[in-house]
Amino acid sequence: MTAVLAIGTRKGLWLATSDDGRATWEVTGPHHSMTDVYAVGFDTRTTPTPRLLAGVTSEHYGPSVGYSDDLGQTWQEPDHAPIAFPDDTGAALARVWQFAPGSEPNVVYAGVEPTAVFRSTDGGVTYELVRGLWDHPHRENWAPGFGGAAVHTILPHPTDPARLTVAMSTGGVYVTEDGGDTWRPSNHGIKAYFLPDPDPEYGQCVHKIAQNPDQPERFYAQNHHGVYRSDDGAATWQSIAEGLPSDFGFAMVAHPRRPDVIYNFPLVADRERFPPGGRCAVYRSEDAGKSWEALTEGLPDQFWNGVLRDAMCVDTADPAGVYFGTRSGSVFASRDEGEHWQPVVENLPDVLCVRAVVT
Repeated sequence: MTAVLAIGTRKGLWLATSDDGRATWEVTGPHHSMTDVYAVGFDTRTTPTPRLLAGVTSEHYGPSVGYSDDLGQTWQEPDHAPIAFPDDTGAALARVWQFAPGSEPNVVYAGVEPTAVFRSTDGGVTYELVRGLWDHPHRENWAPGFGGAAVHTILPHPTDPARLTVAMSTGGVYVTEDGGDTWRPSNHGIKAYFLPDPDPEYGQCVHKIAQNPDQPERFYAQNHHGVYRSDDGAATWQSIAEGLPSDFGFAMVAHPRRPDVIYNFPLVADRERFPPGGRCAVYRSEDAGKSWEALTEGLPDQFWNGVLRDAMCVDTADPAGVYFGTRSGSVFASRDEGEHWQPVVENLPDVLCVRAVVT
């Protein structure tokens, strides 16, 4: 088994590879030096090697998408902008926040800033705007979060190509069941304490949502204060924050097979974005959020940094590997589902995203 971990940072992309069961790692980089890499993704449907996608933003050249079919040894990029807003929108791409392979061959979705979804039918080389979401009547009320106005999470249904669930800051969770032509807000139960109406139809600042592929009606959400579960396809949500040291954070990750297992990295609050007590701890629930346990074996005793929404992930091995990167440039890995941790690399730039694949 070979494991590859893609690490996007504010100054490029690093790749960590392990050929010994994720015991040791060889790190290469930077790829796409001196670019912001907010999004990376692996498309495991391509053979013989997964396609690696990277959303890169250069201060000089602007945003683009690079792709590699040899795990980063060489890179390709279209000779024209792969993601571009139509002229009639009056919008310009700021950056790519998310890649998600669809449930149809060669389909890849991209979530971007400003708030939009693009769809590719050629494996992530070129993209077209999903007009149904862009033209949604709620758009004028979707305000930027602290990090910007973006679709940061895209979850295609594993068996129904017409169904797609997205999350945005700020706007909340939206679902389409007709391939993107129409969208409905799906936030019932998610609080928005910062709005005059704390229970709005939409406008929540959802930081991340996760879905278990084996039980696709089960979702989990980390909100701007609030941790939630949905058992009905994101139609309604209930709090599962009890047992966590705080209900603020960014990351929410679902186990690749076990629908009751999730991982979270709590921070104190929106104005104190470090772990409670300066303790580096990943929290795991094995009963769908009814109880939580802190996983700290091998992690630093003192830690005053955060973990961003896409800077935590899992792989599909058995047992599953769990990974997270920090704003101080350290990346940690567990090859036993969070029981024990080890450093992969340290002293990188600010880690924005991590994604893992095993072959």
